[in-house]
Amino acid sequence: MPLVTVRAVVLQSFAYSETSKILRVLTAEHGAHALVAKGAQRPRSRFGGLLEPFTEGTATFYVKEGRDLHTLTGWDLLRNRQGLGRDLVGFAGASLLAELVLRFGTEDADPRLFEEVTAAFDRVLDGAGAQCEATVVAAAWRIVVLLGFAPQTESCVSCGAGVSADQSAPFDPSGGGVACLACRPGRRTLDPVSREELRRMLDPGGETPNFVRPRVQRDLLRAFLQHQLAPERSLRSLEFFEEQLAE
Repeated sequence: MPLVTVRAVVLQSFAYSETSKILRVLTAEHGAHALVAKGAQRPRSRFGGLLEPFTEGTATFYVKEGRDLHTLTGWDLLRNRQGLGRDLVGFAGASLLAELVLRFGTEDADPRLFEEVTAAFDRVLDGAGAQCEATVVAAAWRIVVLLGFAPQTESCVSCGAGVSADQSAPFDPSGGGVACLACRPGRRTLDPVSREELRRMLDPGGETPNFVRPRVQRDLLRAFLQHQLAPERSLRSLEFFEEQLAE
């Protein structure tokens, strides 16, 4: 039963009994884990309200082999990100990023995923207003890439023929990317500008684009997630995010 101390970010937090909490966290060295914080809801708990979603800290917990739930023994706060709770669009967007990792992340070490998620939370926190939507959509695509579900953008998903960057092309979410007109005739096409925006978002080091057609990018992400990652159970946070954008 080794005791580990690692950087962690809280993706989800909920009550467990009258006094404790269950946390679902992401770490760089140990992937995603569920932790029980015993006594966290007591008035004088040493955790003192620190274990809220999107909070980042140094976590100490016992790893029990063969168990899904581990015991948190310490938490040193690094960043609370309370500001995400003051903006519904930002909160909904951060919730979408967290749900992607909760649903499709693993216990395998993945420092790149951890750094992308924590940096994305910071970008969402700092990117309130009109740019928040693009920040969330771009972060969602980069997380999708790191989870191993990158869409194909340069060649047809059906025949493999190259698709020129300066032409409109159908996007086939069930096939996993762009297609040529010969393979998907009559299907709605994705214009070259939107395709270039998508390529930039898929680049881990790329800058978040200013969307020319925000609704196109939002619909593209939703369709891909529904077909490739969540065909049987939709992402509730995606629906919540879209509701806030519609208001």
